Amino acid sequence: MAPLALSPRVFSGMQPTGSLHLGNYLGAMVQWIAMQETHDCIYCVVDLHAITVAQDPTELRNSIRGVTAAYIASGLDPKRSILFNQSQVSGHAELGWIFNCVARLGWLNRMTQFKEKAGKDRENASVGLYAYPNLMAADILLYRSTHVPVGDDQKQHLELARDIAAKFNNDWKTGIEAKGYDGGLFFPQPEPVITGPATRVMSLRDGTKKMSKSDPSELSRLNLTDSADEIARKLQKAKTDPEPLPSDAGGLKGRAEAENLVNIFAALDGIGPDAVLGQYGGKSFSEFKKSLTELAVAKLSPITSEAARLSADPAEIDRVLADGAARARDIAEPVLREVKDIIGLVQS
Repeated sequence: MAPLALSPRVFSGMQPTGSLHLGNYLGAMVQWIAMQETHDCIYCVVDLHAITVAQDPTELRNSIRGVTAAYIASGLDPKRSILFNQSQVSGHAELGWIFNCVARLGWLNRMTQFKEKAGKDRENASVGLYAYPNLMAADILLYRSTHVPVGDDQKQHLELARDIAAKFNNDWKTGIEAKGYDGGLFFPQPEPVITGPATRVMSLRDGTKKMSKSDPSELSRLNLTDSADEIARKLQKAKTDPEPLPSDAGGLKGRAEAENLVNIFAALDGIGPDAVLGQYGGKSFSEFKKSLTELAVAKLSPITSEAARLSADPAEIDRVLADGAARARDIAEPVLREVKDIIGLVQS
């Protein structure tokens, strides 16, 4: 059999835990949508990652569908891209186990996100939470993906995926070369794509912390499900400082909350921070927040409305996910068969 062809391919995904928020949209999804124009794209709802911590089954099903609706409402086209939930393609779990046998404990011990998520009670954390980066590597490499849009917080995990790919290629180089893969390279080195209008959107309550679904305060984030009134309330209560806005971006240094709000305005409006401050420099936060609210409502309300419309038909959401999973399996299954053959597993 001829070696599998390698072509430019994008893979990325988000967990179905809570509602997607402005940080997800500006930090990742805007880039995902743009990449549909230039790449073959696979976008996943990573529900197997979600169960590394306890989940209510009913809420998890609803969240999987809700995140899918938000993906589509934001501009992901399930006909142009492949859109599915991870658990419907068993190759993710199978390759994840193989990578558990490739990755080294020392590599996982250096992963900072496990330390942050497990906290002081590390002994009670699930093995899945610890091995999460190996499954993420499998998510990416199962499709031999070449580009991965990620936020800064996931860059370390992508570096691990590159290490796993390199070790797999090295450990089984002879078998890979025997199959006709040039240079003994079966898995590519996936490249991070860390771009977009706002690669790191911060909390509305603390400008030094990233906007997060896990923050206990609803006031810390703008959810893509928020109504216009909720957006207005949250931005009105967003933390600021006593000084007026500066005339240029250099004046935002050391003013985390002010910088965050200016960056959000710039990202939503498609302009730079200096252009925002050219209009609002010297003005009060009350005036700026009013304009920011109008802009946020104009940009986010159509997404909220469309996501609600889509969510009202869960059968259609399930159909989209099933269709995407079938298309994903068409790509994944030949890759997994090659992996199993390379490492010496018997297959029917």
